Amino acid sequence: MEHMGVGIIGAGNISAAYLRLAPLFRGFAIRAIADLDMEAAAARAAEFGIRAETVDTLLAADDVDVVVNLTIPAAHFEVTKAILKAGKHAYSEKPVVLTKSEGEALSALAAEHNLRVGSAPDTFLGGSHQQARHLLDDGAIGRVVSGTAYVMGPGMEHWHPNPDFFFLPGAGPVLDIGPYYITNLINLLGPVRQVAALSQTAFSERTITSEPRRGETVPVKTPTTLMALLEFESGAVITLGASWDVKAHAHSNMELYGSHGSLLVPDPNFFGGALSMAGEDGQFQSIDPWDHPFGVPNEGVEGTDPRANYRCAGLADMIASLQSDTPHRCALELAVHSVDVMTAILQSAESGEFVNMTTTCQRPAPLPPELASRILESERHSASSV
Repeated sequence: MEHMGVGIIGAGNISAAYLRLAPLFRGFAIRAIADLDMEAAAARAAEFGIRAETVDTLLAADDVDVVVNLTIPAAHFEVTKAILKAGKHAYSEKPVVLTKSEGEALSALAAEHNLRVGSAPDTFLGGSHQQARHLLDDGAIGRVVSGTAYVMGPGMEHWHPNPDFFFLPGAGPVLDIGPYYITNLINLLGPVRQVAALSQTAFSERTITSEPRRGETVPVKTPTTLMALLEFESGAVITLGASWDVKAHAHSNMELYGSHGSLLVPDPNFFGGALSMAGEDGQFQSIDPWDHPFGVPNEGVEGTDPRANYRCAGLADMIASLQSDTPHRCALELAVHSVDVMTAILQSAESGEFVNMTTTCQRPAPLPPELASRILESERHSASSV
């Protein structure tokens, strides 16, 4: 497979994960990184042995074919637009844009220049979520009638070094963490028809407890608790709880209830995790994991068990799809529909009314083990390899 050159715009916290995990994948090599803060770009470049560039020189670089947009969400649209206008394919962190109209503008621009746009999250390509997709497609629990999804915790100010933007319009728990859950639900169930929601905000400001800004306060300008109801085109009805005002809870991350059984799906924020299923007898049993390369634990934090982390899988899949002229799975259409769902949740919470979707999308193609292995440098990676 011919290698394509990749550049990154945005040298913040998440760039280290992309740079650390990119060598796991075939088909591309990261050449350079740019940031408005050249010191930050230079430091990250030195850390990973790549070039530091200005944004303009990176967009003009002859050895860069694809640019990864790791800027803050409010800048995603303008930066991705600049990438496309420079004649390069784009892959964005989530959410790809903050409004449906911005997504439609990117779609038109990409089509005009015959370029691809991809977007995180790519965790739905993980081994556990692809196995769940396989089980549902095989009718293991019958027709999915309803379900629940919960992503709730105490907030980002407890761990992120600069949490300010999480509490501004364009972020909040729905637009920041919601993409993992909503994208995986679309992967499993298909597109959404309509939503309804209520919201709450526990605090008007939050106190940072992480370093280096411990003790500083940040204003809260977006709802921090949202409870939503999603009706899918398939007829399934899912309750979604997204909050940064919860100290502790005992809800499963995702539960799907079918006409002939139930399926417990692990946290869509991660690539792996345990699946459980109950049949007509109502007794949950653990499911033996697939031999899927994106389910293999390969990265650990001190004091915790290793997790499967294959960030860049969506980027690698897009690059492989470019070379084979086939659709990529982390498609702009999917990302824009996810944004449509999330902004509709916020709109419904403000208006008190149901909101119908005005976009739709195809379910992304499955990524079974044999296809996933084709975009990896090898089929197995130990924790020491990353």
